[in-house]
Amino acid sequence: MAVNQQDVVGSQQGELKRTMTFFPALSTVMGTVIGAGVFFKAASVAAVTGSTSLHMLSWFLGGLISVCAGLTGAELAAAIPETGGMLRYIERAYGEFWSFLLGWAQVVIYFPANVAALSIIFATQFKNLFGMSDATIIPIAIVAAASIMLINFLGSKAGGMFQSITLVCKLVPLALIVIFGLLRQGDVSVSLFPVQAGPAVGGFAPALGAGLLATMFAYDGWIHVGNIAGELKNPARDLPRAIAGGILGIMVVYLLVQFAFLRTLDMSALAGNENAAMDVAGKIFGGMGGKLVTIGILISVYGTINGYTMTGMRLPYTMGLEKQLPFSDKLVKLNKNHVPYIAGILELVIAIGMMMVGGFDMLTDMLVFVIWIFYTLVFIAVIKLRKTEPDLVRPYKVPLYPIIPIIAIIGGIFILVMTLINQFQLAMVGIVITALGIPFYLYLKKKYK
Repeated sequence: MAVNQQDVVGSQQGELKRTMTFFPALSTVMGTVIGAGVFFKAASVAAVTGSTSLHMLSWFLGGLISVCAGLTGAELAAAIPETGGMLRYIERAYGEFWSFLLGWAQVVIYFPANVAALSIIFATQFKNLFGMSDATIIPIAIVAAASIMLINFLGSKAGGMFQSITLVCKLVPLALIVIFGLLRQGDVSVSLFPVQAGPAVGGFAPALGAGLLATMFAYDGWIHVGNIAGELKNPARDLPRAIAGGILGIMVVYLLVQFAFLRTLDMSALAGNENAAMDVAGKIFGGMGGKLVTIGILISVYGTINGYTMTGMRLPYTMGLEKQLPFSDKLVKLNKNHVPYIAGILELVIAIGMMMVGGFDMLTDMLVFVIWIFYTLVFIAVIKLRKTEPDLVRPYKVPLYPIIPIIAIIGGIFILVMTLINQFQLAMVGIVITALGIPFYLYLKKKYK
Protein backbone atom coordinates (compact mmCIF):
# COMPACT_ATOMS: atom_id res chain seq x y z
CA MET A 1 0.00 0.00 0.00
CA ALA A 2 1.57 3.26 -1.09
CA VAL A 3 1.52 6.41 0.98
CA ASN A 4 -1.37 8.59 -0.18
CA GLN A 5 -0.10 11.29 -2.56
CA GLN A 6 -1.75 14.57 -1.65
CA ASP A 7 -0.66 18.15 -1.16
CA VAL A 8 0.33 17.01 2.28
CA VAL A 9 1.41 13.52 3.18
CA GLY A 10 -0.19 12.78 6.51
CA SER A 11 -0.90 10.32 9.27
CA GLN A 12 -3.00 10.34 12.41
CA GLN A 13 0.02 11.72 14.27
CA GLY A 14 0.71 14.68 11.94
CA GLU A 15 1.65 15.75 8.47
CA LEU A 16 4.66 15.99 6.21
CA LYS A 17 4.36 19.34 4.48
CA ARG A 18 5.25 20.10 0.86
CA THR A 19 7.71 22.96 1.38
CA MET A 20 10.81 21.96 -0.65
CA THR A 21 11.59 23.43 -4.07
CA PHE A 22 14.02 22.50 -6.87
CA PHE A 23 17.23 23.94 -5.46
CA PRO A 24 17.00 22.12 -2.10
CA ALA A 25 16.27 18.93 -4.09
CA LEU A 26 19.30 19.52 -6.34
CA SER A 27 21.31 20.34 -3.23
CA THR A 28 20.18 17.07 -1.65
CA VAL A 29 21.38 15.11 -4.71
CA MET A 30 24.72 16.93 -5.02
CA GLY A 31 25.15 17.47 -1.31
CA THR A 32 24.47 13.84 -0.44
CA VAL A 33 26.76 12.58 -3.21
CA ILE A 34 29.65 15.04 -2.94
CA GLY A 35 31.30 14.51 0.39
CA ALA A 36 33.71 12.00 1.84
CA GLY A 37 33.85 9.80 -1.25
CA VAL A 38 35.56 12.17 -3.68
CA PHE A 39 38.27 12.98 -1.14
CA PHE A 40 38.75 9.74 0.79
CA LYS A 41 37.84 6.92 -1.61
CA ALA A 42 40.65 8.07 -3.90
CA ALA A 43 43.07 6.23 -1.61
CA SER A 44 41.05 3.00 -1.87
CA VAL A 45 40.73 3.21 -5.66
CA ALA A 46 44.45 3.84 -6.02
CA ALA A 47 45.25 0.88 -3.78
CA VAL A 48 43.12 -1.63 -5.71
CA THR A 49 43.88 -0.41 -9.25
CA GLY A 50 47.60 0.23 -8.88
CA SER A 51 47.90 2.57 -11.88
CA THR A 52 46.87 6.10 -12.80
CA SER A 53 45.18 4.93 -16.00
CA LEU A 54 42.92 2.36 -14.32
CA HIS A 55 42.33 4.73 -11.43
CA MET A 56 40.90 7.36 -13.80
CA LEU A 57 39.00 4.75 -15.83
CA SER A 58 37.32 3.51 -12.64
CA TRP A 59 36.10 7.02 -11.81
CA PHE A 60 34.95 7.60 -15.40
CA LEU A 61 33.04 4.31 -15.63
CA GLY A 62 31.61 4.85 -12.16
CA GLY A 63 30.28 8.19 -13.34
CA LEU A 64 28.96 6.74 -16.60
CA ILE A 65 27.10 3.98 -14.76
CA SER A 66 25.76 6.53 -12.27
CA VAL A 67 24.53 8.85 -15.03
CA CYS A 68 22.71 5.94 -16.70
CA ALA A 69 21.41 4.84 -13.31
CA GLY A 70 20.19 8.33 -12.49
CA LEU A 71 18.50 8.84 -15.86
CA THR A 72 16.83 5.43 -15.46
CA GLY A 73 15.74 5.85 -11.86
CA ALA A 74 14.40 9.35 -12.56
CA GLU A 75 11.61 7.84 -14.71
CA LEU A 76 10.17 6.05 -11.70
CA ALA A 77 10.88 8.97 -9.39
CA ALA A 78 8.75 11.26 -11.60
CA ALA A 79 6.03 8.68 -12.27
CA ILE A 80 5.75 7.60 -8.61
CA PRO A 81 6.62 10.78 -6.68
CA GLU A 82 5.76 9.54 -3.19
CA THR A 83 7.52 9.74 0.14
CA GLY A 84 9.56 6.57 0.50
CA GLY A 85 11.22 6.87 -2.90
CA MET A 86 12.74 3.57 -3.97
CA LEU A 87 10.43 1.65 -1.60
CA ARG A 88 7.51 2.72 -3.76
CA TYR A 89 9.21 1.79 -7.05
CA ILE A 90 10.13 -1.70 -5.83
CA GLU A 91 6.66 -2.28 -4.38
CA ARG A 92 4.99 -1.23 -7.61
CA ALA A 93 7.11 -3.61 -9.68
CA TYR A 94 7.69 -6.61 -7.40
CA GLY A 95 5.23 -6.46 -4.51
CA GLU A 96 5.26 -5.83 -0.78
CA PHE A 97 7.85 -8.46 0.18
CA TRP A 98 10.68 -6.99 -1.91
CA SER A 99 9.68 -3.48 -0.87
CA PHE A 100 9.89 -4.51 2.77
CA LEU A 101 13.26 -6.18 2.26
CA LEU A 102 14.64 -3.02 0.67
CA GLY A 103 13.23 -0.91 3.49
CA TRP A 104 14.69 -3.24 6.09
CA ALA A 105 18.12 -3.15 4.40
CA GLN A 106 18.04 0.63 4.26
CA VAL A 107 16.90 1.00 7.87
CA VAL A 108 19.39 -1.44 9.44
CA ILE A 109 22.32 -1.23 6.99
CA TYR A 110 22.35 1.45 4.33
CA PHE A 111 21.52 4.74 6.03
CA PRO A 112 23.06 3.96 9.46
CA ALA A 113 26.23 2.64 7.78
CA ASN A 114 26.50 5.81 5.71
CA VAL A 115 26.07 8.04 8.74
CA ALA A 116 28.52 5.89 10.74
CA ALA A 117 31.19 5.76 8.02
CA LEU A 118 30.95 9.48 7.24
CA SER A 119 31.05 10.38 10.93
CA ILE A 120 34.15 8.20 11.40
CA ILE A 121 35.96 9.84 8.48
CA PHE A 122 34.90 13.29 9.73
CA ALA A 123 36.24 12.49 13.19
CA THR A 124 39.46 11.01 11.78
CA GLN A 125 40.21 14.11 9.73
CA PHE A 126 39.23 16.38 12.62
CA LYS A 127 41.63 14.44 14.86
CA ASN A 128 44.45 14.66 12.31
CA LEU A 129 43.90 18.36 11.67
CA PHE A 130 44.11 19.31 15.34
CA GLY A 131 46.65 16.67 16.42
CA MET A 132 44.34 14.80 18.79
CA SER A 133 44.65 11.19 19.95
CA ASP A 134 42.98 8.20 18.28
CA ALA A 135 40.81 7.77 21.39
CA THR A 136 38.82 10.87 20.37
CA ILE A 137 37.62 9.47 17.02
CA ILE A 138 34.48 7.67 18.21
CA PRO A 139 33.33 10.45 20.61
CA ILE A 140 33.78 13.07 17.87
CA ALA A 141 31.93 10.86 15.39
CA ILE A 142 29.00 10.47 17.79
CA VAL A 143 28.83 14.23 18.41
CA ALA A 144 28.87 14.91 14.64
CA ALA A 145 26.02 12.49 13.91
CA ALA A 146 23.93 13.61 16.90
CA SER A 147 24.31 17.31 16.11
CA ILE A 148 23.13 16.77 12.53
CA MET A 149 20.10 14.86 13.85
CA LEU A 150 19.21 17.78 16.14
CA ILE A 151 19.36 20.20 13.19
CA ASN A 152 16.95 18.01 11.25
CA PHE A 153 14.54 17.88 14.20
CA LEU A 154 13.88 21.56 13.42
CA GLY A 155 12.00 20.52 10.25
CA SER A 156 12.52 19.54 6.61
CA LYS A 157 12.85 23.20 5.60
CA ALA A 158 15.71 23.67 8.09
CA GLY A 159 17.38 20.46 6.91
CA GLY A 160 17.01 21.49 3.27
CA MET A 161 18.36 24.99 3.96
CA PHE A 162 21.34 23.56 5.86
CA GLN A 163 21.98 21.22 2.92
CA SER A 164 21.96 24.15 0.50
CA ILE A 165 24.40 26.13 2.66
CA THR A 166 26.83 23.22 3.07
CA LEU A 167 26.66 22.53 -0.69
CA VAL A 168 27.96 26.02 -1.38
CA CYS A 169 30.63 25.60 1.32
CA LYS A 170 31.77 22.22 0.01
CA LEU A 171 32.13 23.49 -3.56
CA VAL A 172 34.80 25.95 -2.41
CA PRO A 173 37.53 23.40 -1.52
CA LEU A 174 36.59 21.35 -4.59
CA ALA A 175 36.99 24.40 -6.83
CA LEU A 176 40.25 25.42 -5.17
CA ILE A 177 41.78 21.94 -5.52
CA VAL A 178 40.68 21.64 -9.15
CA ILE A 179 41.75 25.13 -10.26
CA PHE A 180 45.06 25.41 -8.41
CA GLY A 181 45.83 21.70 -8.67
CA LEU A 182 45.52 21.81 -12.46
CA LEU A 183 47.17 25.20 -13.01
CA ARG A 184 50.27 24.56 -10.91
CA GLN A 185 53.22 22.60 -12.23
CA GLY A 186 52.41 18.99 -11.45
CA ASP A 187 54.75 17.03 -9.19
CA VAL A 188 53.82 13.76 -10.90
CA SER A 189 53.39 12.75 -14.53
CA VAL A 190 49.93 11.23 -15.06
CA SER A 191 49.72 8.49 -17.70
CA LEU A 192 46.21 7.72 -18.96
CA PHE A 193 47.16 5.30 -21.74
CA PRO A 194 47.51 2.41 -22.12
CA VAL A 195 44.87 1.48 -19.55
CA GLN A 196 46.26 -1.32 -17.42
CA ALA A 197 46.24 -2.57 -13.85
CA GLY A 198 49.23 -2.03 -11.61
CA PRO A 199 51.77 -4.86 -11.25
CA ALA A 200 50.85 -5.54 -7.59
CA VAL A 201 47.09 -6.11 -8.12
CA GLY A 202 45.42 -9.33 -9.21
CA GLY A 203 44.58 -8.72 -12.86
CA PHE A 204 42.64 -6.12 -14.85
CA ALA A 205 39.03 -7.31 -14.28
CA PRO A 206 39.29 -7.84 -10.50
CA ALA A 207 41.12 -4.50 -10.14
CA LEU A 208 38.48 -2.69 -12.19
CA GLY A 209 35.70 -4.38 -10.20
CA ALA A 210 37.25 -3.35 -6.88
CA GLY A 211 37.87 0.16 -8.21
CA LEU A 212 34.27 0.51 -9.34
CA LEU A 213 32.98 -0.73 -5.98
CA ALA A 214 34.99 2.00 -4.25
CA THR A 215 33.88 4.75 -6.64
CA MET A 216 30.24 3.72 -6.30
CA PHE A 217 30.27 4.95 -2.71
CA ALA A 218 31.57 8.31 -3.92
CA TYR A 219 28.79 8.52 -6.54
CA ASP A 220 26.08 7.10 -4.29
CA GLY A 221 23.14 9.05 -2.92
CA TRP A 222 21.41 10.38 -6.07
CA ILE A 223 18.28 8.21 -5.84
CA HIS A 224 17.41 9.10 -2.27
CA VAL A 225 16.00 12.50 -3.11
CA GLY A 226 12.96 10.35 -4.01
CA ASN A 227 12.49 9.76 -0.29
CA ILE A 228 11.47 13.40 0.14
CA ALA A 229 9.23 13.53 -2.94
CA GLY A 230 6.24 13.89 -0.64
CA GLU A 231 7.69 17.17 0.61
CA LEU A 232 8.52 18.65 -2.82
CA LYS A 233 6.18 21.29 -4.20
CA ASN A 234 6.49 19.98 -7.78
CA PRO A 235 8.02 16.48 -7.67
CA ALA A 236 7.15 15.43 -11.24
CA ARG A 237 9.13 18.35 -12.66
CA ASP A 238 11.88 18.77 -10.07
CA LEU A 239 12.91 15.17 -9.30
CA PRO A 240 14.31 14.16 -12.71
CA ARG A 241 15.96 17.56 -13.18
CA ALA A 242 17.62 17.30 -9.79
CA ILE A 243 18.81 13.72 -10.27
CA ALA A 244 20.07 13.90 -13.86
CA GLY A 245 21.54 17.39 -13.66
CA GLY A 246 23.16 16.69 -10.33
CA ILE A 247 24.98 13.52 -11.39
CA LEU A 248 26.33 14.98 -14.64
CA GLY A 249 27.85 17.85 -12.71
CA ILE A 250 29.25 15.50 -10.10
CA MET A 251 30.90 13.27 -12.70
CA VAL A 252 32.83 16.19 -14.22
CA VAL A 253 33.90 17.46 -10.80
CA TYR A 254 35.10 14.01 -9.68
CA LEU A 255 37.26 13.46 -12.76
CA LEU A 256 38.90 16.87 -12.36
CA VAL A 257 39.52 16.32 -8.64
CA GLN A 258 41.07 12.89 -9.21
CA PHE A 259 43.33 14.26 -11.95
CA ALA A 260 44.48 17.02 -9.59
CA PHE A 261 45.16 14.41 -6.89
CA LEU A 262 47.22 12.29 -9.28
CA ARG A 263 49.27 15.30 -10.43
CA THR A 264 50.10 16.09 -6.79
CA LEU A 265 50.76 12.66 -5.20
CA ASP A 266 52.22 9.60 -6.89
CA MET A 267 50.33 6.29 -6.64
CA SER A 268 52.45 4.97 -3.80
CA ALA A 269 51.72 8.08 -1.71
CA LEU A 270 48.00 8.06 -2.60
CA ALA A 271 47.20 4.35 -2.22
CA GLY A 272 45.68 3.57 1.17
CA ASN A 273 46.54 7.02 2.57
CA GLU A 274 43.69 8.20 4.82
CA ASN A 275 45.33 11.64 4.96
CA ALA A 276 45.59 11.96 1.16
CA ALA A 277 43.19 14.91 0.93
CA MET A 278 45.08 16.81 3.62
CA ASP A 279 48.42 15.97 1.98
CA VAL A 280 47.20 17.21 -1.42
CA ALA A 281 45.82 20.43 0.09
CA GLY A 282 49.11 20.99 1.94
CA LYS A 283 51.22 20.53 -1.19
CA ILE A 284 49.03 22.85 -3.28
CA PHE A 285 48.40 25.63 -0.77
CA GLY A 286 51.12 25.25 1.85
CA GLY A 287 50.68 24.71 5.59
CA MET A 288 48.01 27.23 6.61
CA GLY A 289 46.24 27.17 3.24
CA GLY A 290 46.13 23.39 3.36
CA LYS A 291 44.53 23.50 6.81
CA LEU A 292 41.86 25.97 5.62
CA VAL A 293 41.01 23.76 2.64
CA THR A 294 40.89 20.75 4.96
CA ILE A 295 38.35 22.61 7.12
CA GLY A 296 36.30 23.11 3.96
CA ILE A 297 36.51 19.38 3.31
CA LEU A 298 35.26 18.72 6.86
CA ILE A 299 32.26 20.96 6.15
CA SER A 300 31.70 18.94 2.98
CA VAL A 301 31.62 15.68 4.93
CA TYR A 302 29.37 17.23 7.58
CA GLY A 303 26.91 18.28 4.89
CA THR A 304 26.94 14.77 3.44
CA ILE A 305 26.01 13.33 6.83
CA ASN A 306 23.09 15.78 6.80
CA GLY A 307 21.88 14.50 3.42
CA TYR A 308 21.75 10.88 4.58
CA THR A 309 20.23 11.84 7.94
CA MET A 310 17.49 13.97 6.38
CA THR A 311 16.40 11.33 3.89
CA GLY A 312 17.15 8.28 6.03
CA MET A 313 14.88 9.10 8.97
CA ARG A 314 11.86 9.17 6.68
CA LEU A 315 12.09 5.48 5.76
CA PRO A 316 11.25 4.04 9.19
CA TYR A 317 8.41 6.59 9.25
CA THR A 318 7.05 5.40 5.91
CA MET A 319 7.36 1.74 6.86
CA GLY A 320 5.74 2.49 10.21
CA LEU A 321 2.70 3.95 8.43
CA GLU A 322 2.28 0.57 6.74
CA LYS A 323 2.90 -1.45 9.94
CA GLN A 324 6.04 -3.02 8.45
CA LEU A 325 8.38 -2.60 11.42
CA PRO A 326 8.26 -3.48 15.11
CA PHE A 327 6.93 -0.56 17.19
CA SER A 328 5.43 1.00 14.07
CA ASP A 329 3.04 3.09 16.16
CA LYS A 330 6.04 4.84 17.70
CA LEU A 331 7.99 5.34 14.47
CA VAL A 332 5.19 7.37 12.83
CA LYS A 333 5.11 10.00 15.55
CA LEU A 334 6.08 13.49 14.44
CA ASN A 335 7.34 16.35 16.57
CA LYS A 336 5.90 19.86 16.46
CA ASN A 337 8.05 20.58 13.37
CA HIS A 338 6.48 17.61 11.50
CA VAL A 339 9.66 15.52 11.68
CA PRO A 340 9.62 11.75 12.47
CA TYR A 341 11.89 12.15 15.48
CA ILE A 342 11.61 8.61 16.90
CA ALA A 343 12.54 7.16 13.49
CA GLY A 344 15.52 9.52 13.49
CA ILE A 345 16.61 8.40 16.95
CA LEU A 346 16.41 4.75 15.83
CA GLU A 347 18.72 5.43 12.88
CA LEU A 348 21.15 7.32 15.11
CA VAL A 349 21.35 4.48 17.64
CA ILE A 350 22.07 1.91 14.90
CA ALA A 351 24.71 4.23 13.40
CA ILE A 352 26.47 4.62 16.75
CA GLY A 353 26.55 0.82 17.11
CA MET A 354 28.18 0.56 13.68
CA MET A 355 30.77 3.17 14.61
CA MET A 356 31.91 0.83 17.37
CA VAL A 357 32.51 -2.19 15.12
CA GLY A 358 33.39 -1.01 11.59
CA GLY A 359 35.86 1.18 9.76
CA PHE A 360 35.20 3.53 6.86
CA ASP A 361 36.08 1.18 4.00
CA MET A 362 34.40 -1.90 5.48
CA LEU A 363 31.13 -0.08 6.16
CA THR A 364 31.05 1.67 2.78
CA ASP A 365 31.85 -1.46 0.76
CA MET A 366 29.12 -3.45 2.53
CA LEU A 367 26.44 -0.79 2.11
CA VAL A 368 27.31 -0.30 -1.58
CA PHE A 369 26.99 -4.03 -2.28
CA VAL A 370 23.63 -4.33 -0.52
CA ILE A 371 22.07 -1.23 -2.05
CA TRP A 372 23.20 -2.12 -5.57
CA ILE A 373 21.16 -5.33 -5.38
CA PHE A 374 18.08 -3.13 -5.14
CA TYR A 375 19.34 -0.45 -7.53
CA THR A 376 19.64 -3.14 -10.19
CA LEU A 377 16.07 -4.25 -9.43
CA VAL A 378 14.95 -0.64 -9.92
CA PHE A 379 16.59 -0.48 -13.35
CA ILE A 380 14.87 -3.73 -14.35
CA ALA A 381 11.59 -2.35 -12.94
CA VAL A 382 11.66 0.53 -15.45
CA ILE A 383 11.55 -2.00 -18.31
CA LYS A 384 9.05 -4.23 -16.47
CA LEU A 385 6.58 -1.42 -15.74
CA ARG A 386 6.80 -0.16 -19.34
CA LYS A 387 5.23 -3.52 -20.26
CA THR A 388 2.88 -4.14 -17.33
CA GLU A 389 1.70 -0.54 -16.84
CA PRO A 390 1.93 1.20 -20.22
CA ASP A 391 -0.74 3.73 -19.15
CA LEU A 392 1.18 4.92 -16.09
CA VAL A 393 1.67 8.67 -16.42
CA ARG A 394 5.39 9.27 -16.99
CA PRO A 395 6.20 13.01 -16.94
CA TYR A 396 9.78 12.01 -17.76
CA LYS A 397 10.99 9.03 -19.80
CA VAL A 398 14.51 7.63 -20.02
CA PRO A 399 16.25 8.90 -23.15
CA LEU A 400 17.60 6.32 -25.63
CA TYR A 401 15.38 3.65 -24.09
CA PRO A 402 16.21 0.74 -23.58
CA ILE A 403 19.95 1.36 -24.12
CA ILE A 404 20.51 3.49 -21.00
CA PRO A 405 18.57 1.15 -18.64
CA ILE A 406 20.48 -1.83 -20.07
CA ILE A 407 23.83 -0.10 -19.42
CA ALA A 408 22.70 0.57 -15.85
CA ILE A 409 21.65 -3.07 -15.39
CA ILE A 410 24.93 -4.44 -16.79
CA GLY A 411 26.89 -2.04 -14.59
CA GLY A 412 24.95 -3.14 -11.51
CA ILE A 413 25.44 -6.85 -12.22
CA PHE A 414 29.17 -6.33 -12.79
CA ILE A 415 29.55 -4.54 -9.45
CA LEU A 416 27.67 -7.30 -7.58
CA VAL A 417 29.52 -10.19 -9.21
CA MET A 418 32.94 -8.64 -8.69
CA THR A 419 32.15 -7.92 -5.04
CA LEU A 420 31.17 -11.56 -4.50
CA ILE A 421 34.46 -12.61 -6.10
CA ASN A 422 36.73 -10.09 -4.38
CA GLN A 423 35.02 -9.66 -0.98
CA PHE A 424 32.86 -12.74 -0.50
CA GLN A 425 32.75 -12.62 3.30
CA LEU A 426 31.73 -8.95 3.39
CA ALA A 427 29.06 -9.55 0.74
CA MET A 428 27.63 -12.50 2.70
CA VAL A 429 27.42 -10.43 5.88
CA GLY A 430 25.32 -7.89 3.99
CA ILE A 431 23.09 -10.59 2.53
CA VAL A 432 22.57 -12.28 5.93
CA ILE A 433 21.67 -9.01 7.71
CA THR A 434 19.22 -8.23 4.91
CA ALA A 435 17.69 -11.72 5.11
CA LEU A 436 17.18 -11.32 8.87
CA GLY A 437 14.29 -9.05 8.00
CA ILE A 438 12.27 -11.93 6.53
CA PRO A 439 11.05 -13.32 9.90
CA PHE A 440 9.89 -9.83 10.89
CA TYR A 441 8.01 -9.50 7.61
CA LEU A 442 6.22 -12.81 8.07
CA TYR A 443 5.36 -12.08 11.71
CA LEU A 444 4.04 -8.57 11.07
CA LYS A 445 2.13 -9.64 7.97
CA LYS A 446 0.38 -12.35 10.03
CA LYS A 447 -0.21 -9.96 12.94
CA TYR A 448 -1.86 -7.25 10.82
CA LYS A 449 -3.56 -9.57 8.32
